[in-house]
Amino acid sequence: MQNIDIETINAQIRIDSAFLDDLKRETQKVIVGQEQMIDRLLLGLLTNGHVLLEGLPGLAKTMAIKALSKAINTKFSRIQFTPDLLPADIIGTMIYNPSLNEFTVRKGPIFANFILTDEINRAPAKVQSALLEAMQEKQVTIGNETFFLEEPFLVLATQNPIEQEGTYPLPEAQVDRFMLKVKIGYPTLLEEKEIIRRSLLEENPENTIRAVVQPADILKARQSVKRIYMDEKIERYILDIVFATRFPKNYGLGELSNLIQYGASPRASVNLAIAGKANAFLHRRGFVIPEDIRQICPDILRHRIGLTYEAEAENMTSEDIITKILNKIEVP
Repeated sequence: MQNIDIETINAQIRIDSAFLDDLKRETQKVIVGQEQMIDRLLLGLLTNGHVLLEGLPGLAKTMAIKALSKAINTKFSRIQFTPDLLPADIIGTMIYNPSLNEFTVRKGPIFANFILTDEINRAPAKVQSALLEAMQEKQVTIGNETFFLEEPFLVLATQNPIEQEGTYPLPEAQVDRFMLKVKIGYPTLLEEKEIIRRSLLEENPENTIRAVVQPADILKARQSVKRIYMDEKIERYILDIVFATRFPKNYGLGELSNLIQYGASPRASVNLAIAGKANAFLHRRGFVIPEDIRQICPDILRHRIGLTYEAEAENMTSEDIITKILNKIEVP
């Protein structure tokens, strides 16, 4: 009976995920390479999660989310975070209208489907909190009115890893609200050659992107993701990985005890499960396999593991710890 159910789910997922080909084809008109970044943006979109991107300037972070927004026929908004930014600059404020002799609401740039927040660590804590509250609650209160944010709603925040002067690092509890933290690398030589060629074209490739998906298709896909089958062994695998970050000695990883200050929160377990299902959806599968979990583990866990001074002295990163855990925990 279980096999029949999985076959049915498989067939349905293949139908429901058909739009992914069109979506990727449109984004590839302007994005060369960076397939992992596009996949992680889609993971966030399919799971109603948010993405924190870390990478050097000029690696197509802005272009990727703009292309995705155009291809899905949604509203895009970009916010450049600066030290003098105020919460009202993001969520909006009350404006006095002399002709009506009353205050009216002026909505801020947060009222869009795709929000790109450039250099989130450049703004002070009050502004960061205003953004993170909107991300978590999916609603904004201006004056006495509460406004619900339109779905799909995806926040892509970027931070520059090399400039730390004049920045306000996100507290660990707030970073935890991001489902994924993705590190972006340089393109290959051939990819950069293609980037040069496209930049010299007469017509801007961005103008050729068509809206091939509607917001309703994304919301439908989210429901399909939830129906993907996850075996109890995969659930146990997720729990073993997360608990190994908290109690490494229990998993034969005693050498990590002095390197981990604190382990991953319960959000990590939940997000690994949801993202694992979404990863299966991206691969047109109706069931989750261990490789789905292993692929997204670094992006889910890297910002949820606190390192000790000893780890930093030994130049150990959270990725090194994740790799050791994945190599030790038995794959079901």
